Amino acid sequence: MFMKLNRWSGVFFSAILLSTVISCTVDSKHSTPPSPSVEAVKTQDQSLSDYWYQGKAELSSFDLQQVRYGEVRKGEGVLIFVAEDFSKSKQVKLDDPTNAGQDKLPVLKLNYSKKFNTGIYPYSMLLSSFTEVGSAVNPYPVKLNVSVQEWCGHVFTQVNRKEGHYEVQQFSYFETEGDQRFTRNLVWSEDAIFNQIRINPAQLPTGDVDMLPGLFYVRLKHKPYEVVKVKATLMESSSTEKVYALDFVSLQRKLNIRFSSTAPYEILGWEESYQEGAASMTTTAKLKKKILLDYWNFNHEADASYRKELMLDF
Repeated sequence: MFMKLNRWSGVFFSAILLSTVISCTVDSKHSTPPSPSVEAVKTQDQSLSDYWYQGKAELSSFDLQQVRYGEVRKGEGVLIFVAEDFSKSKQVKLDDPTNAGQDKLPVLKLNYSKKFNTGIYPYSMLLSSFTEVGSAVNPYPVKLNVSVQEWCGHVFTQVNRKEGHYEVQQFSYFETEGDQRFTRNLVWSEDAIFNQIRINPAQLPTGDVDMLPGLFYVRLKHKPYEVVKVKATLMESSSTEKVYALDFVSLQRKLNIRFSSTAPYEILGWEESYQEGAASMTTTAKLKKKILLDYWNFNHEADASYRKELMLDF
């Protein structure tokens, strides 16, 4: 169940264990000062630890072509990766990691945003995924949640990892989906794959894999959140890129994720194909721009220039 570490992941995990808190704070005017021990960690391997421990997040924008209601909609995707300290007991970001003691759990967080329009009304979607890092890493996500808003209403699902299972809470304005609580077995989650690629793609599962499908897909297609069999393949597409391919046979759905073959394993794009009515249609995302920025400190009107740098239109 637990993964072995290679040289890259070992350095990465060691750095996270001694990391600064570099994500949004309760008061965004103030940020937690760096731990003095971070500098000692950086000397072990400058190429990887320096990337993640500059006191910044990685922001990547994508040209999104999203399938919805039998048509392809132009939109935007954004991936925001940042390391932070989590509370083991509450499964939320710690306000005071320095005094948290054994409750502190280092994680890699992904916020994955999609925005697109369907005719007159817009869709706004956000997935948060928290993956544990450390010396003995559990490959299953600590926590997932997703929210989807459009003019008909909104839905929210949260998944918390507990001892031996996931606890799932689901809320929706649809009668058959609203206000549900249930459990699922601990298995790989599609929504933890982006984080796993960034941590160590060599540890991605391959072959026949039990997996929970992505919450974006489940919500858009009104599918039950059930474990399914997936055929997973990791392959080289060029000298600089790799592709992680997932075939959800029972769902008639395929997902291919392209990423850089060298650390820090940047996400370059993805393709998702599934049945939309009688036809198979494909959602695509292609990287537009990537920057490193402590974005939580840039919330004034004058800071909107960074949106232009990221080529964001929505």
